[in-house]
Amino acid sequence: MKNRVQLIEDKLRLALAPTYLEVVDESLAHLGHAQAGGAGHFSVIVVSSAFAGKTLIQRHQLVYQSLSDLMPSQIHALRIKAYTPDEFSTAKG
Repeated sequence: MKNRVQLIEDKLRLALAPTYLEVVDESLAHLGHAQAGGAGHFSVIVVSSAFAGKTLIQRHQLVYQSLSDLMPSQIHALRIKAYTPDEFSTAKG
């Protein structure tokens, strides 16, 4: 069985064809959150041309739509950084 990070990566790769993808499980920093019900806390950086011309809210909506079947059973909280390839290359440096 795939772990949650792999599930998230697979779904985002399929839906958004990212040129860069980083998924971090931050659940250990949130131990004891009773509301989570066993679901985890994750941070993602997604770089995709699918974000071109989209607002920040629209980009986040695309990510959430891609992962909707994992919420809330597998994902309790999700921190998203969503860039186009041009934005990401500029941000890096």
